[in-house]
Amino acid sequence: MNMHRIRASEPIETSDRLSPVAGRAPALVRELASNDRERLLTHFRALDKDDRLLRFGQFVPDHVIENYVRTIDFTRDTVFGVFDHQLELVGVGHLAYLPAEGGKRTAEFGVSVVESARGNGIGTKLFERAAIRSRNTHVTMLYMHCLSHNSTMMHIAKKAGMKIEYAYGEADAYLTLPPADHTSIISEMLQEQAAVFDYAIKRQAHRTAQIFESLMPSSIAA
Repeated sequence: MNMHRIRASEPIETSDRLSPVAGRAPALVRELASNDRERLLTHFRALDKDDRLLRFGQFVPDHVIENYVRTIDFTRDTVFGVFDHQLELVGVGHLAYLPAEGGKRTAEFGVSVVESARGNGIGTKLFERAAIRSRNTHVTMLYMHCLSHNSTMMHIAKKAGMKIEYAYGEADAYLTLPPADHTSIISEMLQEQAAVFDYAIKRQAHRTAQIFESLMPSSIAA
């Protein structure tokens, strides 16, 4: 089983410009590293049966998810995350680079968002970040695979101008990417800086809250 295949475990929120839901703060997407494995594991374990079906194409038990997380190669692939105020991963995007063929590079994208965080444009922002990273790493084709009844995933693929092929209840979507340019490089750099800064603020706020909670009398804290 290819655990990198794209399956969206949320209905991915979309608009004509692949932007977050109007009137809501945009999700900030941060690149993850190997020291985030435990948070990744917690995120995927939180997905219920239906969400796991959409994300991986079939129901996968915890031990398969554990193996998947343990074997993610952060030196080869890129994994993105969106954190909530409790520093928990509420959205994860996995960009897996496939072997180059004839000088052309293809990357495959998978996404999941926990139920409590849906409706905030997180899936869309993860897709956008994956697309710009693909451009900046000389990927010429962004590939996604999902169940064909995942109407919202199909919607985002269509809005992105992806070529979609259907077969046996599944769908493959392909997006030809333009080469990287000064704008794409600067844009990704600024997005990452904003996400790192946002995470630092959330971490400090979380630690402060923990300190105040520890100082409160147990009767009040309860």
